[in-house]
Amino acid sequence: MFEVNNMKNTQEKKIENDSLAAIGIGAMIVFIALILVAAVAAAVIIQTAEKLQQNAQSTGDDTTDEMSGKVQILNVFVNDPTDTYEIYFRLAAGSDDTAANDILWQIFCEDPDGGGAGPPAVPTTDRIAGDFSDGTAPTAGFGEIIPLDDATDPPVEVDVAEAGVAYRYSLNAVDAGNAADCSPNHLFTENIKASLYIHVVGGGSTFDVLKVNDASRGAVVV
Repeated sequence: MFEVNNMKNTQEKKIENDSLAAIGIGAMIVFIALILVAAVAAAVIIQTAEKLQQNAQSTGDDTTDEMSGKVQILNVFVNDPTDTYEIYFRLAAGSDDTAANDILWQIFCEDPDGGGAGPPAVPTTDRIAGDFSDGTAPTAGFGEIIPLDDATDPPVEVDVAEAGVAYRYSLNAVDAGNAADCSPNHLFTENIKASLYIHVVGGGSTFDVLKVNDASRGAVVV
């Protein structure tokens, strides 16, 4: 009888030990699975963070280039009422020196009668474009970049705009060959505005609206 009971107790302990062992193995499997999941999640998070950092760096560099590589318009005056504006400008802070032919401009304005002779008048948009180098504007002889502090007579033109230096530039807003006219007289007479865009190659763009309330030479353009 004693031997039977002893055998029974031994079997019960063996079954209990087997159950504990099974639980331990199951817990170990779960633990290992959690470690693997955590490792995969960590790898994904690290990869995502690196990609976000690269994108942020690229966006920051592009933004810096656009903000620094652009023209700041200081003031605009009427030069010749029939065709020309005098633009006072400088390069934005942090800009590199920029060649005059890398500074491009476009001016748009409305032509109320579309250049037509008879009714009904069909308004069109005149567009004139050029760059800040001499001879590339609609009429050769315009487009000189001259430092504002240049007191020589005649003034000395430069081919490169340097950061931190203010300049003036004569913008010819008439293209007779294409019957386009955004001159001070045209804006004043028609009571319209012109849109001026200045683009720096590889940099940013500047936009300004020109409104002529006084077309006399030297008048400030709003």
